[in-house]
Amino acid sequence: MKNFALIGAAGYIAPRHLRAIKDTNNRLVAAYDTFDSVGIMDSFFPESSFFVEQELFDRHCTKLKGTDKKIDYVSICTPNYLHDAHMRYGLRLGADVICEKPLVLNPWNVDALQEVEKETGHNIYTILQLRLHQSIIELKEKVDKGPKDKIYDVDLTYITSRGNWYYTSWKGDVHKSGGIATNIGVHFYDMLSWVFGDVKKNIVHVYTHDRAAGYLEFEKARIRYFLSINAENLPENAVEGEKRTFRTIKIDGEEFEFSKGFTELHTESYKNILAGNGFGIEDARTAINIVYDIRHAEPLGLKGDYHPLAKLSLSNHPFGW
Repeated sequence: MKNFALIGAAGYIAPRHLRAIKDTNNRLVAAYDTFDSVGIMDSFFPESSFFVEQELFDRHCTKLKGTDKKIDYVSICTPNYLHDAHMRYGLRLGADVICEKPLVLNPWNVDALQEVEKETGHNIYTILQLRLHQSIIELKEKVDKGPKDKIYDVDLTYITSRGNWYYTSWKGDVHKSGGIATNIGVHFYDMLSWVFGDVKKNIVHVYTHDRAAGYLEFEKARIRYFLSINAENLPENAVEGEKRTFRTIKIDGEEFEFSKGFTELHTESYKNILAGNGFGIEDARTAINIVYDIRHAEPLGLKGDYHPLAKLSLSNHPFGW
């Protein structure tokens, strides 16, 4: 049994990490968040210590060294811009780290973190759960075994509506979240590069507070994408569960079905990490480069090969009010 500490226990994604720790028969001994709305912990680890101050959390974790509760892994579910600092903390605590994506916002931070890994002798792992999705594994196998000169035409559409709270939160601050492409797109870009190879072109057509549309060319695919958090962009009857969400990938004009099978992928990620087969820093580099380049590109507008939904009219107010 391994001992875990969790940073960001009140975060949206934290319950998946809590479940993964529990389902892999490990235990959470300490958790930290500046917010104290963490009743979810009762469903998984009610006996875990919890802190709302970094200093007290650090003091507690440090005191556990040399005991049977010594921290083996630090799991990180904090806002994107804090990942770098919290990963460094975990490594220097003497633990391995499991961090949500994106690991960092800037490509040069990847190199710096690899240096800290070398200094501490501990490792950083990231959650790239789409690589573990059975349909996507089968797609990669099909592409790998297919004709060497085959180039696929792909349309990616992902609309996941968010309310006005989004713009007030850290997610609405591009300096903290990395913006729309990073926030809701980074796992798709990782998956696409994993399946279709190295990036050859990265063109942005539209990039605003609530959407991103562009063209990515990989070794084996030409990809048009449209990402949005604006409910006005949803097609009719687009509802998944309780959320208004629309997600589709078309490959050479045919729908690629991967809407199911997401629920246990964090647990599968933890199983792989604990078995020594997790995704490390280098695995995350390509997607970090892609979203960084998108964020800093000059949008071309409706020129060239753009996604059809790029033509949708923009919101009247930058915050939808």
